[in-house]
Amino acid sequence: MGKDYYAILGVPKDADDDTIKKAYRKQALKWHPDRNKDKAEEANQKFQEIGEAFEVLSDKDKRAIYDQFGEEGLKGGGPPPPGAGGFPGGAGGFGGFPGGGGARTYTFTSGGPGGAGFKPFHPSDADDIFKHFFASFGGGGMGGMGGMDSDDFPSAAAGGMPGGFSFGGMPRGGGGAGRGFRTQQQAQKPPAIKRPLAISLEDLYKGVTKRLKVTRKIRDGATGRSVTTDKILTINVKPGWKAGTKIRFPGEGDEMEDGQAQDIEFIVEEKPHPTFKRDGDNLRIQIELTLGEALTGFSKKIKTLDDRTLSVSNSHTVVQPGQESRVSNEGMPNSKTGKKGDLIIKYIVKFPTHLTSEQKQRIKEILP
Repeated sequence: MGKDYYAILGVPKDADDDTIKKAYRKQALKWHPDRNKDKAEEANQKFQEIGEAFEVLSDKDKRAIYDQFGEEGLKGGGPPPPGAGGFPGGAGGFGGFPGGGGARTYTFTSGGPGGAGFKPFHPSDADDIFKHFFASFGGGGMGGMGGMDSDDFPSAAAGGMPGGFSFGGMPRGGGGAGRGFRTQQQAQKPPAIKRPLAISLEDLYKGVTKRLKVTRKIRDGATGRSVTTDKILTINVKPGWKAGTKIRFPGEGDEMEDGQAQDIEFIVEEKPHPTFKRDGDNLRIQIELTLGEALTGFSKKIKTLDDRTLSVSNSHTVVQPGQESRVSNEGMPNSKTGKKGDLIIKYIVKFPTHLTSEQKQRIKEILP
């Protein structure tokens, strides 16, 4: 069952913009990870859900789709609701932010045109939403937001941010304790667009060059209108990169009304491999042996990630079920040092399911 964004923020389904903003502000401050270090995992999850709920409910188009199709429809793509205008989906812009510029979006294509209707919604980073939200109120503190209870801001840091929060780019000084805070009028960088980048284990072992086509919106210098353009971004994947590695392209996302452009950030995901499993800089593999091979010896061939053939054999010892052996320097390369880890081989001994009386007798004669 999909998320209930209204329940996450604690607002009714007919809540207006001010109610949604005030609810987000209160919940985001309550569950910010900086204030919940003793329960970091729970706080991170709730903080992300709160940001996601606000991003949807503060945008009239996303909210309309969510109200009609739910979370699955919003993230899965489908026919737009009446009046939505067939807008492209994605995770760009925050229409509910003061000066946010509406529901501008970024579309990532990896080949072939998308289907009809809107494209799937991808939530932005909760921390980016939080920074953008609080940075959007200049000069007048929290004015125009329906007021703020003193309980919402137990203390204020030197920079005027509530509860000791401090963000890069936020002006310091001039803040006071108690209700609200003030910031100088300044253009805040829009949140980055984040996209997964799935890479095979072979490519992470050898390195590869990826060329990705992105579709973005920019403003025509002559007419001032928003136009859609395509661009090819090149990523040089280094041997040994791990899942979670981030590649950032400054200013390559949608251009906002104030002239700033969103950054695009790709996050490496490792595709599952049918033979090998990565364990840090090591690689793991399982080899099946018959009972006869485990007792008397074996010789096996392993095809490596760079298409070499590695021979593994044993003729001196008995292999126990689950026993492991190592082959040095046949693991993954380290992206910083270039040094390779080990290949760890685990032996799975397959026992016969049936023996004849004669076989049993011969085994008894051979084995003590």
